[in-house]
Amino acid sequence: MALNNTYDAYDARPVQQETAVGAGAQILLLTLLGTAIGMGTAGWLTGLAFAFATWAVLSRALHRSRLPSFGPANRVTLGRAVLVGGVTALVADSFRGAPPVSLLVGLTVVALVLDGVDGRVARRTGTSSPLGARFDMEVDAFLILVLSVYVATDLGPWVLLIGGMRYVFVAAARLWPWLTAPLPPSTARKTVAALQGVLLLLAGAALLPRTANAGVVLLALGLLVWSFGRDVLWLWRRTPREKDTPDTVMPDLPAQR
Repeated sequence: MALNNTYDAYDARPVQQETAVGAGAQILLLTLLGTAIGMGTAGWLTGLAFAFATWAVLSRALHRSRLPSFGPANRVTLGRAVLVGGVTALVADSFRGAPPVSLLVGLTVVALVLDGVDGRVARRTGTSSPLGARFDMEVDAFLILVLSVYVATDLGPWVLLIGGMRYVFVAAARLWPWLTAPLPPSTARKTVAALQGVLLLLAGAALLPRTANAGVVLLALGLLVWSFGRDVLWLWRRTPREKDTPDTVMPDLPAQR
């Protein structure tokens, strides 16, 4: 009974308020972008859908994890998510006309820079958590997907392989649970992941000739295939007895913080 009382006494309102603030900041950013560039319906709807989805998924995850506080590192990641929402809206709006590249690049650069901040904040403040690591990873993955969509409009749909590879890996893990085994820390894996955003942004900024941009994106794709291939091979060799296990609960992805 005492344990049940302790469990029921958990008050989720403080951490849930943080997600509401993030959603409000997202709407404010969309309003500023809409006013500045006259954003169309597609951009607005996509940006609002991103804001709602982020709020809903994060709120549910926080409720299940029962974190006592949101934490400074998660606030940084939430700020990055707001910026990614702005980039998403601009990319969606780009299908009706050329977006302001400087604005898109500016938001993306800040989001990429902050990617190296939240992990440090988590370690220095002792607030690392599986939820925070997963939140950080999902924001990174979605930014790469959005940038892939933007670059693909110029170079072709093959660029979507970069943004979609991580999601294909997650889907494959539902069929082959041995793919969910923890991976050892890897500086190479983190470096390749960080380079994806930088190289896609370089190609999207249109600073180089189209052929050079294609080469940059091919480099990003090649590095990503190598990184995923190496990890899959490591998992295959280390977990031979688990390959045919039909029912295994999928754990959180490896922490990046």
